[in-house]
Amino acid sequence: MAITRETLYEEVWAEPMTKVAARYAVSSSFLARVCERLNVPRPSRGYWAQLDVGKASAKPALPEARPGDELEWSREGEPRRVPRALPQPPSENEPPPRRRRRERPSRHELIVGAREHFEGAKESDSGYLRPLKKRLVDAFVTKATLDHALDVANALFLALEDRGHRVTFAPLDQHLRRPEVDERTEGGGERYSYGRWGPDRPTVVYVGSVAIGLTMFELSEEVEVRYVDGKYVRVADVPQPATRRRRWAPPEHVWTHKRDMPSGRLCLRASSPYARAKWEKQWREGRGSGGSDLSSKVPQIVRELETEAATIAALVAEGERQAEIERQKWEAQQAKWRAEEAERRRIQNTKESREELFAIIEAWGVAKQIEGFFEDAQRRAAELDEDARDAIRDRLKLARALLGDVDALRRFRAWRSPEER
Repeated sequence: MAITRETLYEEVWAEPMTKVAARYAVSSSFLARVCERLNVPRPSRGYWAQLDVGKASAKPALPEARPGDELEWSREGEPRRVPRALPQPPSENEPPPRRRRRERPSRHELIVGAREHFEGAKESDSGYLRPLKKRLVDAFVTKATLDHALDVANALFLALEDRGHRVTFAPLDQHLRRPEVDERTEGGGERYSYGRWGPDRPTVVYVGSVAIGLTMFELSEEVEVRYVDGKYVRVADVPQPATRRRRWAPPEHVWTHKRDMPSGRLCLRASSPYARAKWEKQWREGRGSGGSDLSSKVPQIVRELETEAATIAALVAEGERQAEIERQKWEAQQAKWRAEEAERRRIQNTKESREELFAIIEAWGVAKQIEGFFEDAQRRAAELDEDARDAIRDRLKLARALLGDVDALRRFRAWRSPEER
């Protein structure tokens, strides 16, 4: 059963959290996290004791749901998709409220604590980090670029929220998607996804009510590599033991080949998380010491995301329009199939009913012949002497038992017309 924000708000202010939590078979701390996810205010510690003596603070109003807030919570698991209005960019007449400088934190809430999970992560054979925790900021990088990636993401997230655009994990009830990442500099054809990491929920920014997915990843480039101690290493980086006698050469069984390896350059991808709206834009760091750092592009990125929100909203609206056309076509096709199936069944039922009736009529004729035979035999047997008559009657009983029920009227009663089938 799905619980709405409004219902949860009324319940947590009607009785202590422990009682509400027990009713849903969860802990009070878990229910507190649900309230936070749904942006539902809850009583502070000691509220009910203060209420008993008339010193409790006033009950706050339920705030309007923010972009990215979940609207329902389900105890059974993933909530159902809640119908929402089409996403819209901010109105020019009512721009989003901007954050004051003194209210700005030093680290965004999605960045706080993320470094420890990435540092303790496993590494793919190419060096990309694969954290065990899945509810993390969307970053696919190596240890060498981790700090830089988190710093750039932090600067971008704070700059977006300074402009009134919320950055958060995608709410479960919107079912927003994260397109697969292709970290290769030049892209390419299909390939296996083994070794790549992705979060369980996309990191999104809401520009107005338009969600835009944000992914930070380290670009890879094709280089010559050698497999050393379970990892691929660039040939230029393979350690060579010092020797005075002769130049070191790799053993004959050591082989090299070309492979995509992390380049140390970051890329920020902004993408549409809506299934029917294809859109993506990337900002990349340049090569070498003279390459542009993504940090310097943050103001430009913010401006472009604000501009592109209208584009994504239009794509979503068009996608929904096409979805409605497809739905109507599907329903029309379903109605046609149902009508065709009904006509097929009507024809089949008529055929089966007619065939069964013919069989009953034919059986009726046979039954009349049989009855005529037994009546005639009994009549003629009555003219015989007693011993012969009893013998004929015994044989007639055996004959009737052998033939069984020949009552055609009983079969006719069981007959079904086409409409009864």
